Amino acid sequence: MNKLYEKLNTAKIHLLCCLKNINTNNKGMGVIEIVLIILVLVGLVIIFRSQITAIITNVFSKVTKEINGF
Repeated sequence: MNKLYEKLNTAKIHLLCCLKNINTNNKGMGVIEIVLIILVLVGLVIIFRSQITAIITNVFSKVTKEINGF
């Protein structure tokens, strides 16, 4: 029974060390996050392309009218 307790305790310590290393080892996290954000933004632009084009056209048309009004 004592040996089983020692093995379980050793396994627990090993597992806690592994979990600690997972939390502190984040070397590639920045790149993955940036790539995911870019993918989401590109997807949104593709989905809402016509609405974005209409808004930009509307804004430039208003700016042109205001400039010509001076």
